[in-house]
Amino acid sequence: MAALAWCACAWLLTRTSVPSLHLSGLHERRYFSAHELARARSYTRGEDALYAGGVIAQLAALAVLVWRLPASVRGMGLGRISNAIVAGMVLLVTLWFVALPFSLAGLWWQHHWGLGPFDVGSWLVSQWSTLAPEAALAMALIVLLVGTAGRLRRWWLVAAPVVVAFAAAFAFVSGWLMAAASHAPREPWVTADAARLARIERVGGTPVRVQDVSSWTKQVNAFTVGFGPSTHVVLWDTLLDGRFSRREVDFVIAHELGHVRSRHILKAIGWTALIVVPVLWLLAVATRRRGGVGDPANLPFAFLVLTVLSLLALPIENGVSRRYEAEADWRALNTTRDPAADKRVFRHFARTSLEEPNPPLLDYVFLENHPTLMQRIAMAEAWRARATGGRSSRGGPGSP
Repeated sequence: MAALAWCACAWLLTRTSVPSLHLSGLHERRYFSAHELARARSYTRGEDALYAGGVIAQLAALAVLVWRLPASVRGMGLGRISNAIVAGMVLLVTLWFVALPFSLAGLWWQHHWGLGPFDVGSWLVSQWSTLAPEAALAMALIVLLVGTAGRLRRWWLVAAPVVVAFAAAFAFVSGWLMAAASHAPREPWVTADAARLARIERVGGTPVRVQDVSSWTKQVNAFTVGFGPSTHVVLWDTLLDGRFSRREVDFVIAHELGHVRSRHILKAIGWTALIVVPVLWLLAVATRRRGGVGDPANLPFAFLVLTVLSLLALPIENGVSRRYEAEADWRALNTTRDPAADKRVFRHFARTSLEEPNPPLLDYVFLENHPTLMQRIAMAEAWRARATGGRSSRGGPGSP
């Protein structure tokens, strides 16, 4: 019965307002030159190598900590919670430093391909708005898991709703944190267009802010954070540097407002509620022979288990994310009624971010949390065909 209820909830969370569409058949050469495709392919291969190296380094670091850290933790004699706090700090700091060279290499790789300056200082400053809250949340979760596992046999049933509450609180507070790290648009038309689009989307009053990132990247991005009164849409200032037209910026804003209209952040919290019990149960089973999560000395092994589980869950997580991103695209098309601007935005992404229009299958399954550029362009074509009562044109290389 519980399994049926879980499946029913998962089905409800995966439902979207996007109709059944045929999003294949368009050839990438119709929209992108051979030079653009080659550049995107070369850039993506380098990014993939850095990602794989970072994952391997993280797993190796955790394996070393599993081997070396437990004896030190057991020898501290500070008490279970205090030992857990110290072990947690060691884990978080170690993992951050292990990831740092790959993050800096990624920053240099962007610079090498002309996607931004190699300004390490500005990049580090930009990380603090999220790094500190994430570290605080991680420490709170460590204390929660060790505390409940040390007292209760079926601790995951008690810890699960608290983890969901933590996730919801973090999602809520993130809206205010990003608002504090951004500013109101300096262009009056951005504020006016955002208000107009929000009224059409029936999410009037949603604030739109701008985050300054141009000191360390030329890439373009926008995102939605928070829910309820903390909801904010944040645009990177690189979106407003003149490379994108007003109509294209409007489409990006409408896409983010589509996330708000569809309550995707609340749905993400719903997914957390669905997966947290089985994940914590698996964690309990995996650590049982070592003494369980209640022993702070087992935290490195618990981190290793959670890392492996998160890697295994990537295809499902990315699949859900792609559905939500597709729904935001569809809502933006219905709001702006401008499929031409939609297609231009995604063609620009191949130049401004060197996105690969049609990535390999493994990249798509494990790394892509958005529909491919070709799928997004095909959606615009499908929307146009429905709006005009015609059929979207499909051609091969060199088609007009």
